[in-house]
Amino acid sequence: MTDRTTVTRDATGTAGIDRRLIPPMMLGSVLNPINSTVIAVALVPIGAAFGAPPAQTAWLVSALYLATALGQPIVGRLIDIFGPRRLFLVSTSLVGVAGVVGTLAPNLAVLIGARVLLGFGTCAGYPAAMALLRSEAERTGEDSPAGLLTALAVANQTIAVIGPLLGGLLIGLGGWRSTFALNIPLAVVAVTLGALRLPKQPRTDATARGRVTAQIDLPGMALFAAMLFSLLLFLMNLHASTWYLPVIAVAAGAAFAVRELRAATPFIDLRVLSGNAPLLATYGRALVAYVVSYAFLYGFTQWTEESYGLDPFHAGLVQIPMFLVGIGVSVVAGRRRGVLGKLLLGGTGQIVACALMLTLTADSPLWTLLLLAVIFGVPQGSNNLALQNSVYFQSDPERTASSAGLLRTFAYLGSMVASSATAASFGQHAGTSGMHHLAWIMLGAGVLYLLITVLDGSLRRLTADPAEPARTA
Repeated sequence: MTDRTTVTRDATGTAGIDRRLIPPMMLGSVLNPINSTVIAVALVPIGAAFGAPPAQTAWLVSALYLATALGQPIVGRLIDIFGPRRLFLVSTSLVGVAGVVGTLAPNLAVLIGARVLLGFGTCAGYPAAMALLRSEAERTGEDSPAGLLTALAVANQTIAVIGPLLGGLLIGLGGWRSTFALNIPLAVVAVTLGALRLPKQPRTDATARGRVTAQIDLPGMALFAAMLFSLLLFLMNLHASTWYLPVIAVAAGAAFAVRELRAATPFIDLRVLSGNAPLLATYGRALVAYVVSYAFLYGFTQWTEESYGLDPFHAGLVQIPMFLVGIGVSVVAGRRRGVLGKLLLGGTGQIVACALMLTLTADSPLWTLLLLAVIFGVPQGSNNLALQNSVYFQSDPERTASSAGLLRTFAYLGSMVASSATAASFGQHAGTSGMHHLAWIMLGAGVLYLLITVLDGSLRRLTADPAEPARTA
């Protein structure tokens, strides 16, 4: 990366993280969560506009995460090879294109296509931020960016606070199409900041470019995409008629494993990954944690609108306590070393919240919905921070961006399961019995999350301070 002169200095005078990188890092990483939360209160109005039931509008959620789950590890690997600037600029430009397509969409199919573009467009933000953190830590010799990791988590939580409320306001002012138009100015700002502030890669000659290009494992990426795409399509439409999709996923997965074990520079180094049990456990926790998180975000929100009778704006307000508490938990927990306590707190919070969700009916007082949101805020803040810190310290430094992308892929797998469970639980109407059915699924995922955490002995040796000699397994 090129030299940069604008740096911060701590009390000892040691050069710190370049402050100019923080705005594009933060904005790029929040493009995905803001689109996740804004759409939560727009599903019912969109369904009404196109005459589509919840089972069909669920594709608006699934489409974004399908594209992002495929794209993030691939873009993350390209960032590891080429640096963050180019991938960031191309991806965030797609966000603006998706905003235009969604704003003008004549039907649900085109709208789903816009969400696919959004998924690919938001792929680079988070891996780029993690790669920049790693490169800045190496440049400054301060290999403990706990403060910025916490800030990254808080930024995502803050945007999540704004998302449902902003979505309700936009729908009230300009209809559901304004939730897509929002991406146009966001993309303009992101591309501008990226162009002005992200470090340029040094120019290389043809021989050096050839060596770099040789590191791109295109067959491995293609097989990974085929495996994940068929698996996610199956999860989004669990039906006997789609039996062939898991068969394709298994076949593509087997071919992918053979390819990666033989490749000189594999897309995903399975030898290293298979030997990193703590990182694999972190990915498993991310999957089940996001089953709970996204089932609540989308499923519970639809129930508050269709059965409890709230309009989109007030349905967004009900979500606010969850994200406010999440911010508070992230700030407080971010000051403490280690991740085990954060994970146990998050796992317990999920179980308590799901149990309370089972007691709610359309006649429940409003304060019980707000209490539920408050309790869900505890795992919202604790889990996100702990999972992010875990991947940063457990991953191979040379593959930080692709490892961060894989974390999001497993999170999006969880969101796919949540979307499928929501569609199966509600069917044609988001009723109370369907909400209770969904809560049982969420409770099972919460228990599994806690078990994975309790049985993972490596967490006791993982601290948030890499200066500690026994920070990983």
